[in-house]
Amino acid sequence: MNVSSRDSKAPSLELGNLLRYWRDVRGVSQLELSLEAGISQRQISFIESGRSVPGRETLLTLAQALDIPLRERNALLLAAGYAPVYSEAPWNAQEMHGVVRALERVVRQHEPFPAIVMDRHWNVLMTNDAAPRFFNCFIDMAARKGSRNMLHLMFDPQGMRPFVDEWDSVARSLLQRVHRESVGHVIDDGTARLLDELLAYPDVPRDWKTGHASWAAPAMPVIPMGFVSGGDVLRYFSMVTSVGAPQSIAAQELRLECMFPVDDATEARHHQLLEANATLR
Repeated sequence: MNVSSRDSKAPSLELGNLLRYWRDVRGVSQLELSLEAGISQRQISFIESGRSVPGRETLLTLAQALDIPLRERNALLLAAGYAPVYSEAPWNAQEMHGVVRALERVVRQHEPFPAIVMDRHWNVLMTNDAAPRFFNCFIDMAARKGSRNMLHLMFDPQGMRPFVDEWDSVARSLLQRVHRESVGHVIDDGTARLLDELLAYPDVPRDWKTGHASWAAPAMPVIPMGFVSGGDVLRYFSMVTSVGAPQSIAAQELRLECMFPVDDATEARHHQLLEANATLR
């Protein structure tokens, strides 16, 4: 049994609580986790009760079986007395250079349609030229203060909200996306604060916080987001991309969103809007 009892450090109850938390989040029993990870149920029970501290490899195997996000895997390791394994360097650190260069190429090649790179809390890290040009067709982006956040932009009555067609449905679908696309499918403290801030905007029902919404299934294979301009509704859908097989926290938490026109009419009107906006500058 790959469990080490240490004289220098008593088995951590914090570790047991964390492991039990993630097992509850994933809805698996000790037996199910045992079968998935190839680690005895007795050993898992000892870890959760604080009677034993597992070896580092055993702990990482359990974390992999539970699909625990990399940031929280570091927390597990620290609770067990081990050094973190996964880099917590920021997204623009030197070690992320290759990933950042790839993202720069993708957003640039997506012109003339908006492409945006965000962190796990929907804060904007990078865009192509088309993204601010597009949103400037509706509002003065330079007048917005503070950090750039896509969800605040869509929920704020002083932002894009007045220009979003069927805003209630779009807003509910965005809240569902927050839950669906959260790292590890778990709402962390930062995301919970973001949800509270969004729900604090005027005329946003508090019961939307659950992220569950019901409306008729769309006829199209995607749920488009419509923007109203000059009496026309421009409809777009988004493609969201993440980094494959990430080995750093920053890489795992990056999200690239590219907007595409749903139909030919939207594509033509999109070109007209951007050209008109460029002329006014």
